[in-house]
Amino acid sequence: MAKNENILVFCAHSDDQIFGPGGTLAKYAREGKGIYTIILTYGTAAMPWLKEEIAIRTRVNESREVNKILGGKKVYFFNLIEGKFVDSYEEQNLEENMINIIKKIRPSKIFTHSFEDPHPDHRAAYKILMSILDKIKYKGGVYLFDVWNPLTIRKSKLAKMYVDITETFNIKIKALKCFPSQWTSLAALLWSVYLRAFIHGFHIHKLFGERFFKIR
Repeated sequence: MAKNENILVFCAHSDDQIFGPGGTLAKYAREGKGIYTIILTYGTAAMPWLKEEIAIRTRVNESREVNKILGGKKVYFFNLIEGKFVDSYEEQNLEENMINIIKKIRPSKIFTHSFEDPHPDHRAAYKILMSILDKIKYKGGVYLFDVWNPLTIRKSKLAKMYVDITETFNIKIKALKCFPSQWTSLAALLWSVYLRAFIHGFHIHKLFGERFFKIR
């Protein structure tokens, strides 16, 4: 992979890019790759006790801090309505904007949610991205990551990519801890972050790893 290559993460919420490919992104950034993140919602529904503008500012600030830790270039935020991603995406006429961003970044690899993820916003993010990539006839690699899905059934026949994140796993954990507003998700998923990293690392004879499924 050339140093001047760009990597894009297309995700639903502001912590998904860490729960999924966080260690891989940190590794790529260390190698000189440009890391860009598109986040589809501000995620205010997860913070109903705060005024909307305060919740938005909190999540944006957290994501910017995390992006610094990863060594990322830029984070793009959109304001899709949670639970209504596809309808909200169409109502806001965001397709052209999304296309322009992706064409500007020119990513060699794109990471996004699995179509098997039980979270409806994660599946919707996958659907939106695939429609965009069909429109622009994207030729790069597209890799799926898991967040909430413990089992893999339909993806089992897809090609797998394992990445050794032994040297960047600590960065992934540090980045996750920069989302205090999402403590419920962190409490529910942190054990699985360690378990998956250990299992995927064992598969490639490393201490920690991340696994992705190549959909394109």
